[in-house]
Amino acid sequence: MSERPTFSPFWHRVRAMTPRLRPHVQITRQHYRGQRWHVLHDPATNQFFRLGPVAYEYVQLLDGRRTVEEVWQISLSRHGDEAPTQGEVIQLVSQLYNSNLLAVDATPDIEQLLGRGRDRLKKTIQQQAIGLMYFKIKLLNPDRILGWLEPILHPILNRWGFIAWAALLIAALAAVLPYWDELRTGVESTLAPSNWGWIFVVFVITKLIHETGHGVICKRFGGQVPEFGFMMLVMMPAPFVDASASWAFDNKWRRISVAAGGMIFELFIASLAAFVWVATRSGGNPLLHQIAYNAMFTASLSTVIFNANPLMRFDGYYMLSDLLEIPNLMQRSTNMLKYLGERFIFRVRDIFPPTSDPKEQGILTVYGIAALAYRIFLFFSITLYVMGQMFGLGLILAVWTAAMWFILPMAGFVHYLASSPKIADSRPRVVFTTLVLVSAILLMVGAIPMPDRRWGDGVVESSTRSGVFAGVDGFIEQAHVRPGDRVRKGDPIVTMTSRELVSQRESVEALIKESESLELEYLTQNQAMAQIAREKVSAHRQQLEFYDQQIARLVVRAPHDGVIVGNDPSFAVGMFAKEGTPLCDLVDASALRVAAELSQTEGSWLFELPREDLKVEMRSHSRVNRVVTGHVHRIIDAGQKDLAHAALGVAGGGAIETDSKDKSGRYAKRPLFRVDIDPMLATDDPLIAAIGAPGERVRIRFTLPSKPLLTQWVDRLEKIIQGRVNI
Repeated sequence: MSERPTFSPFWHRVRAMTPRLRPHVQITRQHYRGQRWHVLHDPATNQFFRLGPVAYEYVQLLDGRRTVEEVWQISLSRHGDEAPTQGEVIQLVSQLYNSNLLAVDATPDIEQLLGRGRDRLKKTIQQQAIGLMYFKIKLLNPDRILGWLEPILHPILNRWGFIAWAALLIAALAAVLPYWDELRTGVESTLAPSNWGWIFVVFVITKLIHETGHGVICKRFGGQVPEFGFMMLVMMPAPFVDASASWAFDNKWRRISVAAGGMIFELFIASLAAFVWVATRSGGNPLLHQIAYNAMFTASLSTVIFNANPLMRFDGYYMLSDLLEIPNLMQRSTNMLKYLGERFIFRVRDIFPPTSDPKEQGILTVYGIAALAYRIFLFFSITLYVMGQMFGLGLILAVWTAAMWFILPMAGFVHYLASSPKIADSRPRVVFTTLVLVSAILLMVGAIPMPDRRWGDGVVESSTRSGVFAGVDGFIEQAHVRPGDRVRKGDPIVTMTSRELVSQRESVEALIKESESLELEYLTQNQAMAQIAREKVSAHRQQLEFYDQQIARLVVRAPHDGVIVGNDPSFAVGMFAKEGTPLCDLVDASALRVAAELSQTEGSWLFELPREDLKVEMRSHSRVNRVVTGHVHRIIDAGQKDLAHAALGVAGGGAIETDSKDKSGRYAKRPLFRVDIDPMLATDDPLIAAIGAPGERVRIRFTLPSKPLLTQWVDRLEKIIQGRVNI
């Protein structure tokens, strides 16, 4: 790596200045990764600035009498190579001045030296515009209100209060977990338009309590809370307080406590709501029951997606930053990615990473990539959801956010290529490298055909499937087979016993013997009575034949050759089964197929291509190492909600969302296309050994004709939008 350039061509413009810290600036000492830092705080503007030990010593020496040149010479004599360079001094003085922390004898020309730095108000407005999903509106100063509230809550704002809170949270989870299915299915009614008003009210109240938690704990440790207002959190107004005074706390656990305070207060309310929800499940107030569910839902959803998520600059971000002891994590990770691009792609010289610690460089790189990926994910997921609810508003949000998050950064990159002094000596090479990379990416995604693969879920079924049922009433004494066993026609499935049938048969046998005796007695005395006895014998013999047939049915036999699937008959041993009770299923293993279910938007390509152009590959969940090819046998072009098997639904382990009101698990929430696929195997290869027994789930891959990736992405996005907004 090149040495830092000691001198700057702009040094002559600032060398004679005599700046000094403003007298009202507050200074706090902190420690990060074993190194001492100092935080400068301007209470008037609530601006903060962190300085390392060498930079802080330099600023201390600026007393309004010494010039910038004199202080720099002193720093050089004390620290040698560790002293700041002239360019770093210019940047330091400029940043402190722009943060209203430094007073100078005359307005400096530093902004022009550093590329015309941004005006503070203009920067704030720009940030609000870029963050349309979560921009802020300030209303009042809540410090006096929180100062009144903090002594009331002070007795529980300690470790014992935290232990009690954790116990309450665990108790609430234990109370609601037995009703998990009911909790899961309640989301649909919560998001219904009829509940929007109540969920809006509950959301604002829980977020007001959340922000109160931040403010009260900040006051608990001596911080000031100068601002209260509302921020538009994905087009939803949510209260906020400015607890940034905690940044100056010398103890990192106090800073973490302030960041976590909102979630602690909010989850406390959610825990109480959980007990109310359980208590009002049956016979309670339906409105109170729904409001309690709304509180649990909003607290958990917003906490996971926003507050606890360290990839956004909310509570989880500041907690992670303090836990890792890396200040300005987001900004420095972005600078780290910029450095890697300039260093290894553009080969720019005389640039330096935001940290010299290799471990910290790795953390910044990983975090920067993760935050960038999450921003892209958040853009698509939130805008698609809003478009599904309010198409016009969602479209405006999508266009605006895309412009601010993607188009403006691209414009900034073009400006960097055109005017950045970093690449002044190598601008043609950097521009050429950029054009080559952009052309290569466009060629790769927009021109080169790539395999187009679509995925689906299916279930193995047989075209010949017979149910095996109990032939008579009786107790199941023995099971001869289990699922997966092969049987031939007539093989026993289960053996049953029936004392009633045996006793009835014995009674008929006794009646036959009695009637035969009477017939012999009447032959010599009364021919008419003998004839009657003979007819009784014949009738009783018919009854005996009937009971013999019934007793024979106590052994349930296979109706045809096949494989046992479905219920395990051995589980029913000892149980009483009435006539017609299903025992298991028998399928013809030589006639297996796969029934796939595809959504109407994801599967529309089925009708755009000939079947011979579709390559189908299947992999059973129980045989992941075996890939079976197949061909589309039939496509049912009418959307239907009845699933081929309950195993495809969420309750059966599949991925298809089912109707919460359907208890069978075979009624999908949205219409689906049914596709029947025939496996293609060698004649001596058993189908059941290749793709599994009927009822098993199968992952299916459809390979379409190759197309450029950009075409594939546009097609998928179009289908997703159609599915979300119903157009």
